[in-house]
Amino acid sequence: MTRRQILRVFLAAAGLSLGWKRPGLAAQQASMMEIEELRKNWRALLADGVKVPLPSEAFKLSKDEWRKRLSAAQFDVLREEGTERPGTSPLNGEKRPGIFACAGCGLPLFTSAMKYESGTGWPSFFTTIPGAFGTKRDYKLLLPRTEYHCMRCGGHHGHVFADGPPPTGQRWCNNGIALKFIPKSGKP
Repeated sequence: MTRRQILRVFLAAAGLSLGWKRPGLAAQQASMMEIEELRKNWRALLADGVKVPLPSEAFKLSKDEWRKRLSAAQFDVLREEGTERPGTSPLNGEKRPGIFACAGCGLPLFTSAMKYESGTGWPSFFTTIPGAFGTKRDYKLLLPRTEYHCMRCGGHHGHVFADGPPPTGQRWCNNGIALKFIPKSGKP
């Protein structure tokens, strides 16, 4: 099942339909309302009985504690704002219904219905679970970019760009190593 099919099934269950290619302002406004419903109802893709933390539950560790908790590659991305090589994450091909959470602290960040294939080599999403991220400007490549971090642990996840699909036009380009996937089925 493709991302778009999963999204349509999810939205159909919620009594909505998503018309990616509908023209006009009224259609874009309707689609944005559907996106807001998707963002509000993200728990529908959480496996039964799975407990997840809230963004307001701060999760702070020392640098040494983070090094013990994370792999070297995860530490580089989440704590040192590194970037994994494109095309290296197994989550690029993840198509099951479920939730993408922070690999550092477990905070839910995206649902599978928010994921799409951007062709960039990194897991990409057109919107997020509300309250999941804080943003800041990044000038590391000279041109300004918007970098985003987990609200709970401060872990670096990636950058958001304005070249995503309608109706949001956003591409939340995430390092796959900074994520863990929680399937709706409850089976990894």
